[in-house]
Amino acid sequence: MCGIFAYLNYNVKRDRRFILDILFNGLRRLEYRGYDSAGISIDYSSLDSKGHLSFSAPPLVFRQEGNIDSLVKSVYKDVASKKLNLEEPFLNEFLVVHNGVITNYEVLKETLMRHGFNFESDTDTEVIPKLAKYVFDKATEEGDDQSVTFSQVVLEVMRHLEGAYALIFKSHHYPNELIACKRGSPLLLGVKELSEDMLGGASFLDINFISENGHPKELFLCSDASAIVEHTKKVLVIEDGEVVHLKDGGVSILKFENDKGNCGNALSRPSSVQRALSFLEMEVEQINKGKYEHYMQKEIHEQSESLTTTMRGRLKHGGSTKAKTVLLGGLKDHIRTIRRSRRILFIGCGTSYNAALAARPIIEELSGVPVTMEIASDLVDRQGPIYREDTAVFVSQSGETADTLLALEYALENGALCVGITNTVGSAIARNTHCGIHINAGCEIGVASTKAYTSQIAVMAMLALAIGDDAISSQARREAIIDGLFDLPNKVREVLKLDQEMKDLAKLLISEQSLLVFGRGYNFATALEGALKVKEVSLMHSEGMLAGEMKHGPLALVDENLPIIVIATRDACFSKQQSVIQQLHARKGRLIVVCSKGDAAAVCPGGFSTCRVIEVPQVEDCLQPVVNIIPLQLLAYHLTVLRGYNVDQPRNLAKSVTTQ
Repeated sequence: MCGIFAYLNYNVKRDRRFILDILFNGLRRLEYRGYDSAGISIDYSSLDSKGHLSFSAPPLVFRQEGNIDSLVKSVYKDVASKKLNLEEPFLNEFLVVHNGVITNYEVLKETLMRHGFNFESDTDTEVIPKLAKYVFDKATEEGDDQSVTFSQVVLEVMRHLEGAYALIFKSHHYPNELIACKRGSPLLLGVKELSEDMLGGASFLDINFISENGHPKELFLCSDASAIVEHTKKVLVIEDGEVVHLKDGGVSILKFENDKGNCGNALSRPSSVQRALSFLEMEVEQINKGKYEHYMQKEIHEQSESLTTTMRGRLKHGGSTKAKTVLLGGLKDHIRTIRRSRRILFIGCGTSYNAALAARPIIEELSGVPVTMEIASDLVDRQGPIYREDTAVFVSQSGETADTLLALEYALENGALCVGITNTVGSAIARNTHCGIHINAGCEIGVASTKAYTSQIAVMAMLALAIGDDAISSQARREAIIDGLFDLPNKVREVLKLDQEMKDLAKLLISEQSLLVFGRGYNFATALEGALKVKEVSLMHSEGMLAGEMKHGPLALVDENLPIIVIATRDACFSKQQSVIQQLHARKGRLIVVCSKGDAAAVCPGGFSTCRVIEVPQVEDCLQPVVNIIPLQLLAYHLTVLRGYNVDQPRNLAKSVTTQ
């Protein structure tokens, strides 16, 4: 799994089956993040010698390779067979669930092995509970174990860990307690009060009030809001370095400080942190498939609505005396600085990088500022130069992408103005950048990003308009783009009618091994993104290529068998794309051309018998990538379903790449 989930109830009677169902469902909600294996643990209660309920025994633990359904079947099979060894301890008295990566685990493992610890696996996770036991044993050598608090043990463990992680700890040494902490990986606390009348209509609540009120409550910890929205909308976004201690219905938050380690046998006792709960702006309906068979299918068809939401309140029609304008509230205090930048860097990974690439031409045109593109991992690897006069824009659907976060840290160290463009309120990128824009695309569950991609392009087009808003010479151009943005959802609805046509095309390509996609100008990004969609879900080899580079190698691949998609909609590169099509046709290329409505004859030099045409609505050139990508998204979807693969959970991939 690439996500974690925890549930704790206080003064609320819940049977073990109910708790199992909550845990299973929470993991299902997180399954889109990663799904190669999963496990759960629940408290094992028993009666002590006085007849009182005791939770001091080791917890029940279940682990299983494969998806969540495999885990569910395994657990109920074990329960039914009654062959569980309830006395078997797990991982040396401390239990940990972990999302992320521990980069120094090998050094820690060697140290622990020298102290007599044995390891059952090669995972970095196993180091953490054994380190916790080592810290606990060392701290209690000369005293009562009750003098060492659970939070002190965890804080000392954190002092030794390097990397990005979110952790949840349990131990039978500390019954009825749960500890969570994070550094770099996402983690949320959800609070469900059983006496909701105490809310009083407040927009937020002090976490200490929740801790002290004594109300029956259920508490949740998870990597993603989608796992808890059906239970509660009251959440706390846990910050890096915070340690959340849940005990007896109370919530206390401590701040990890690396310089406050142990001194002899005395562990540090940090002070508590004041925090407030906020409310999720998400509905349960957003994480359900509704009438669709798959999340990817649903999200492709939601794009007219998601684009409307992305632009709502940000585009101004103007009036008889007022110009049409764009308002981006998250940038209002920094827009002048961006205009004066030496250059603008766009930094992202995968689909987010492609979205920024699609927007680069219009940002350069309207701002007059040089724009450079950086893949986040490459920027960090080579320590590329970033200056105080630069504006660095970080694009990420989740806002938690590990490589992009490292690049953000690097840019901050170098003094650049950092702007975040994410789909997740409260994400690490949203919190750590100087300013930013939330794309408001809605919850995206499918691993292959679709609606987030098109909303990212729309947001970056609005960013270009905002930066260039002070130039009189480009006013007509800006107003034409604003008109195009207003009409974009209608054009998207129109292009979605190609669904059946793309399914028919997928049937023709189902047995192919490779696919090339050529684009240039605004649609070079469309070629890259379309090829990425095909390869990541249908598992067909596909490559997006710059059409201007065709003669510099790719032309050697062309024959009568290889399917080639050419993006040739009306823009400044249209005549050049016509030339590309003619050259491919002359070499008997198997052509599929995406063109503007009415241009079919103009893009088929040999007639329709030698070229398959997909006609799409024409919009402003800088917005055309939004329309043009949708047929390729549909093609990727149908190819995957027809080939019998899991379209929402493609092999080896996860939605949120929170590890390097």
